[in-house]
Amino acid sequence: MPANKKPTRAQQKAMRPLQILEAAFEEFIAKGFSATRVEDVAERVGVTKGTIYVYFETKEKLFESMVEYVSEPFKESFRGFVTKTDDPFEALESFLSFLFAQIVNERRMRELFRLVVSEGRTFPDMIDRHHDTFMEPVITRIDQIVDAGVARGIFRQKSAELPKVIMAPIIGTVVFRLIFDDRRPLDSDEVLSTHIDLLMNGLKQAMA
Repeated sequence: MPANKKPTRAQQKAMRPLQILEAAFEEFIAKGFSATRVEDVAERVGVTKGTIYVYFETKEKLFESMVEYVSEPFKESFRGFVTKTDDPFEALESFLSFLFAQIVNERRMRELFRLVVSEGRTFPDMIDRHHDTFMEPVITRIDQIVDAGVARGIFRQKSAELPKVIMAPIIGTVVFRLIFDDRRPLDSDEVLSTHIDLLMNGLKQAMA
C-alpha cells in the first residue's frame, strides 16, 4: 500500500485486532496486568473501550491473546531453524547463538519473559501452555543435540537436567538485562562466547 494512501474501512477493520494487541503489550509491560486498564489500551489505539471487547471478551482474554501474539514470531523462527551440520559441537553452538539472538537480544521477548514471571500466579494455565509450546520444544532440541554427541562418543554422559542447565545462562542474561540494561550494559555476545567455551569443554568426552 502506498505510504500516502489511506487504508480502506475493511483494511482498518482487519488491522484492528493487531493494533489492539500491540497497544496491550505496551500497556501490560509498563503497568502489569492488575494496573492496566482496558480504556488505556483503547486510548493507545484511538478507539472506544467497547471496541476492545468486540475482539476480546475480557481483560484476561486480551492478556492471554497478547502473550500468544508476541511469542508467535519466535515460534515461527524456531520451527524454521535448521542446523546445517552433523557436528554436535557446531550444532549446539549454532542453536545457542540462535536462542541468544531471538530471546536475549529481542526487547519483545525479554519483556514477555518479565510478564510470564510476574503474572504466573494469575494465569497458571496459560503459563503451563506457554511452557509446553515455547520452552519444552527448546529443551527437547538441546536434548537431541547432546544425545547425538553422547551416542557418537563425542560428549560425555549427561544428566537429565543438563538441557535446563544449558538454558540457564540465557535466562540469567535476560534477567540481568531486564534489571540493569539502562544502567549497567551487558555484552551479550561476550556472554554467549564464554558460555559456549565453558560448555564445550565441560561436555567434551575425556580421551583415553
